[in-house]
Amino acid sequence: MVSKVLRYGILGIMGLIWLLPIYLLLANAGKSTADYSGDALWTPGSVTGLVDNVVAVFQTTDVPSGLGITFVYAIVAPIIAVALGAGIAFAVIVLKVKHGFFWFFVIFCGTVFPLQMMLIPWFSVYAKIGLFDTVPGMIIIYSVVALPFSAFVMRNFFAGIAPSVFEAAVVDGAGTWRIFTRIFLPMSTSALVVVFILQATWVWNDFLISLILTQSPSTRPVMPLLNALQSVEGGGPGYTVILTAALVVSIPTALLFGFTQRFFQRGLSLGQY
Repeated sequence: MVSKVLRYGILGIMGLIWLLPIYLLLANAGKSTADYSGDALWTPGSVTGLVDNVVAVFQTTDVPSGLGITFVYAIVAPIIAVALGAGIAFAVIVLKVKHGFFWFFVIFCGTVFPLQMMLIPWFSVYAKIGLFDTVPGMIIIYSVVALPFSAFVMRNFFAGIAPSVFEAAVVDGAGTWRIFTRIFLPMSTSALVVVFILQATWVWNDFLISLILTQSPSTRPVMPLLNALQSVEGGGPGYTVILTAALVVSIPTALLFGFTQRFFQRGLSLGQY
């Protein structure tokens, strides 16, 4: 009994520590610039103040345009990465292509080198071939970066599916493409959703790649735009507007996890087929 109380007590304390920054964000996002001060950080603001700040975010900052293009990146690039990753895993595990593990290892090596090492070469290549500060260029780079992890997860998942499933489909006369799209992909829905969620969240929160490879507001994702609000001097938005912008930016990923929680929980037990 004592150990149980201690365990729940520790978990409760950790939960409160994790929630404190969220409370501070919500509390101060509902204040006007005049009401914001270091002495009143823990005092909650008002709903009216929060609404006014949300309106200010959409009327006086570039965050709305960043939200739109970030939605495009966070949806299209993970879909491409998940589809390619599933195809690679299917070829390596199910079709057992020649030297499959070697090619998978080559793809997975994309996670060995830190992104910071690759940014300058990427910038140089993009500037030469005309992909710098373009939407297709950002979708390509996000898809490439997300591909190794997607292939790794899907490989592990397909490895847990009995070979007899593929053999039975072949006996029934199904072709490779039909087996992949009609049998293996439906069986791996939970895994595909989990990988998509994780990659979409990473793309949404990316700051470094988007800061280096984009320049104009029409192509720059929301995180660099949000960071730029903090460096604006003089006539820039107030601190409470910046906090509200951070709150607005964080809502989509929270909603994504909320609406896909059932798939995410099921996907935690990958390979249980």
